[in-house]
Amino acid sequence: MKEKVLAKFAEVFGDAEGAKAYFAPGRVNLIGEHTDYNGGHVFPCALTIGTYGVARKRNDNKLRFYSMNFEKLGIIESSLDDLKPYKEADWTNYPKGVMWAFGEKGMKVSCGMDLLLNGNIPNGSGLSSSASVEVLTGFILRDLFGFAVTNLELALIGQFSENNFNGVNCGIMDQFAIAMGKEGHAIFLDTADLSYEYAPVKLDGAKIVIACSNKKRGLGDSKYNERRSECETALAELQKRADIKTLGELNEEQFEALDGAIDSAVRVKRARHAVYENQRTIKAVDALKQNEIAFFGELMNQSHISLRDDYEVTGIELDTLVEEAWKIDGVIGSRMTGAGFGGCTVSLVKDEAIDTFIEQVGKAYEAKIGYAADFYVVEIGDGPRVL
Repeated sequence: MKEKVLAKFAEVFGDAEGAKAYFAPGRVNLIGEHTDYNGGHVFPCALTIGTYGVARKRNDNKLRFYSMNFEKLGIIESSLDDLKPYKEADWTNYPKGVMWAFGEKGMKVSCGMDLLLNGNIPNGSGLSSSASVEVLTGFILRDLFGFAVTNLELALIGQFSENNFNGVNCGIMDQFAIAMGKEGHAIFLDTADLSYEYAPVKLDGAKIVIACSNKKRGLGDSKYNERRSECETALAELQKRADIKTLGELNEEQFEALDGAIDSAVRVKRARHAVYENQRTIKAVDALKQNEIAFFGELMNQSHISLRDDYEVTGIELDTLVEEAWKIDGVIGSRMTGAGFGGCTVSLVKDEAIDTFIEQVGKAYEAKIGYAADFYVVEIGDGPRVL
């Protein structure tokens, strides 16, 4: 892939003299969904698929962007003097946002650059193509300009740019999982204080299979911000009776003991998901450490049911993929992953059942939804790097 992106860079920008190639992974969250902005735990891992980039400094303030995923858009030009989000700037608002965020943090990008990207993460799938681009851009800026930032700070800058430049009120999980990825391990992250540990994922005789619904969704225009504000309101109501800073501080019993504190049946459901999902995540990591893979899978299934019934972020596409997965012998667990409203499911599937899984779930999905899903058997990979 390195040769491929360098050759394309030379073709698009005239030559590849002085250009460097980079990679940042995508991520999948194994369990712990919509907990990251509720002060709970998440359990994501970086993948071996992600975003490849080639970058070179310029001797002016011009920014020239090109994506092999959106070739018909051609070169999109911008300038360091005009780092603002424009609708017509399309995907380039993500790298521009990171350049802006570096400036806001006192690290001014001193000259323009040519940047070519090529992602092999399905776009709009919920595997964090946007966060992958953000972390990749930050990593490139650190490398080219010598900024003194850690990988953890790259994650925080990516989140800051997505919140404040792109207007998506996302939590820290996506950027963190990508910047801090470690091969063969998922990251047990407490989003309340950013304490984390790496947990080895040993799936002897099984693999992670991602099913992409191919229903496109944009986070900013989905109900994501609405769910977030419902949880914030529920938290404020609970705080009148409990001394807590986040929903993640409550366990199931404590939450049930506060019955009546939340003044809306809908908000009760949203808060219940946040509390129970956080506890499921803690139990799931423990199950993995004890090598109780079947229990881990059961918790994944419960997670999906909660996301469907209490958080209401699944939709017919994701529900179909998961419900068809549950019918197949050899599926250890299956759930939606990501923000929902389209995107992907993640399943743990025994090696001998993978072909059957892809064939049967694929056939049932297309029959019901009217278009095909895509399937990816993935490995857990490392964080960002120079190629």
